[in-house]
Amino acid sequence: MNTFLMNIKSNKTLKSKIITLGLVVGVYIIMQVLLSAGAVSSLIKGLLVPLCTYAILAVSLNLTVGILGELSLGHAGFMCIGAFSSAFFSKCMQDAIPVAGIRFTAAILIGALCAGLFGLLIGIPVLRLKGDYLAIVTLAFGEIAKNVINMLYIGIDENGMHFSTKSTLELNLSENGRVIIQGAQGITGTPNDSSFTVGIILLLITLLVILNLIHSRDGRAIMAIRDNTIAAESVGINITKYKLMAFSVSAAFAGVAGVLYAHNLSTLSATPKNFGYNMSIMILVFVVLGGIGNIRGSIIASVILTLLPELLRSLNDYRMLIYAIVLIVMMLFNWAPACIQWREKVVYKLKAKKIRTKEAE
Repeated sequence: MNTFLMNIKSNKTLKSKIITLGLVVGVYIIMQVLLSAGAVSSLIKGLLVPLCTYAILAVSLNLTVGILGELSLGHAGFMCIGAFSSAFFSKCMQDAIPVAGIRFTAAILIGALCAGLFGLLIGIPVLRLKGDYLAIVTLAFGEIAKNVINMLYIGIDENGMHFSTKSTLELNLSENGRVIIQGAQGITGTPNDSSFTVGIILLLITLLVILNLIHSRDGRAIMAIRDNTIAAESVGINITKYKLMAFSVSAAFAGVAGVLYAHNLSTLSATPKNFGYNMSIMILVFVVLGGIGNIRGSIIASVILTLLPELLRSLNDYRMLIYAIVLIVMMLFNWAPACIQWREKVVYKLKAKKIRTKEAE
């Protein structure tokens, strides 16, 4: 009996994974057809890579907020680390590695590794905190990461790398030297290696890794910690290990999103708009409105809430009003008890209709 139930659960899990991945692949195919037919405006074309970036950020944050059950507001900080570490590498290696595919792949690995490493280092002391305290500390980390990068000046010449926190003049570069990071001005001239296809591939990889982690033995341990830390510890689950695992993986994929973001811009700067508090809140909004713990919902919410302000730009006077109304409606639809009951009734009726159809056949 237990084996039978496990097989049913395994089949449901596999079906859910296929639907989620198939949804992403289906949207990609539709967009490619529309692009080849010239039916997509320049505005939507410019949003394709950011849509993939925000979807990766939402899915990765859902691992921390929805699966681990910890409120983190430092996701923009990990994105910032991934973006600048990868952009720095690409800028330095632009001549040494002329093949864009190899260079960009290495940049992705470096961005993920740096963000994941910072996630591990920050997670060791921070994950001992809970609730609002954890949110405040992770928010502070994001702001510190952004401000530290804003004050860095890094140049390179035949003598190696030169660092300063004041100005480019103090780098003392030779005639052949060049400045890579220019403080608040950031990095200019990063290779434009990002594309919609690359973004979809990275989103699929993110989904495969996170979905497999959630439905693995480690994922069940992480969810047990979320549900009851004391009970999980009493049955021998290593709380620190699994918390750090979830937090580091989440941070690493935020770094991947940062790589995609950085290589889609000609100039990358650590401004509050790009990597500040509002960015972390916006990613959290994607997670909450899509459903905490609902990976597919995070993707859908990130796409809708990114497209909506741009599509409503012609309605300049009412744009933010409509956006706010949509946010409220989505929140009510996902979390209001009456809406939850209505959704359950609809699902029950559809299942009953499906069973009756099978019996009639």
